[in-house]
Amino acid sequence: MQNNLSDTVQLTIDLIQRDSVTPVDKGCQIMLAERLANSGFNAEYLRFGEVDNLWCRRGHNGPLFVFAGHTDVVPTGPVDKWSHEPFAAKIEDGILYGRGAADMKGSIAAMVTACERFVAEHPQHAGSIAFLLTSDEEGPATDGTVKVIETLQARQDHIDWCVVGEPTSTDRVADVVKNGRRGSLNGYLTVQGKQGHIAYPHLADNPVHNLAPALAELCAVQWDQGNADFPPTSFQVSNLNSGTGATNIIPGTAEMIFNFRYSTEVTHDELQQQVEAILDKHAVAYQLDWVLSGKPFRTAGGKLLEAVQVAVKTVTGYETTLSTSGGTSDGRFIAPTGAQVIELGPLNATIHQIDEHVSVADLDTLSAIYQQLLTELLVN
Repeated sequence: MQNNLSDTVQLTIDLIQRDSVTPVDKGCQIMLAERLANSGFNAEYLRFGEVDNLWCRRGHNGPLFVFAGHTDVVPTGPVDKWSHEPFAAKIEDGILYGRGAADMKGSIAAMVTACERFVAEHPQHAGSIAFLLTSDEEGPATDGTVKVIETLQARQDHIDWCVVGEPTSTDRVADVVKNGRRGSLNGYLTVQGKQGHIAYPHLADNPVHNLAPALAELCAVQWDQGNADFPPTSFQVSNLNSGTGATNIIPGTAEMIFNFRYSTEVTHDELQQQVEAILDKHAVAYQLDWVLSGKPFRTAGGKLLEAVQVAVKTVTGYETTLSTSGGTSDGRFIAPTGAQVIELGPLNATIHQIDEHVSVADLDTLSAIYQQLLTELLVN
């Protein structure tokens, strides 16, 4: 243990040093559950497939406040490119380096220490507090939070307020709070053609050529105008593959993966219908499979949103900005239950990058904000 470190920073270090690359948890959840037990939390381990999940609750009455997060991290990439070994959790000039420092072991540590202090000060607080942690957020996200939510709904455990610890901050901690996210829809397209010699195109059917006009139209479509809470829906191609590698063969198929990040102005069904109509108009022979990663959600108002704005201002002295930008999060599985959901965490500038890091001071500030948020909601 390093000297003169806060409980929040030390716990973040302990978590980073467990190389929990998705979907492996490496004992993070057990360690956290054992620590939370000292504050009166009861742990329930929910394993689905290869994924570890933790539901850890203090209290039996409502309202139920939940801290949600993930103990898994993305792979490190080339270790020799890091300034410090990715799982060593080294501090240099007030900066803590390590995979998961910002996404999101720092948030989890701040949540735990916030609860420890809050419970010590308010042992008879109103309602209940719980942690929902998974090791499947950075992976397929099929055996993690979504399965835990199904379990909770089956036994009628209703979440009233939920804070997801995703790194939302831009320039200083808590300057941005996410009160919603866009939907995410993936398409896996295979265009059928006929392979042949490139010198005899009349004997072949080039799927790349057949796809090109339809793709140009897809890229030019304005799917919606967005609204006050969401930017316009965007269409992006992430993968485009065809050919054998030879220079004299017309390929037999072309494969494309694309994604919509979409607003509440359009549904995933409408997007699918529009895409298929364009492909049909251009007489493309295709197979298209769709995967809906998450529907858009937004917490428009309510006690949680009011409380987090007060908490940020009380601790930091400045106002936070509400936003729905960015990628998806596990909030997409929690919001449909009727819970008020926000996301609040450290700076996101280095997440998933080489030399991911977080400010030591920011971790302590974040923990103080979480504690103040609990006070605003659960102290009568």
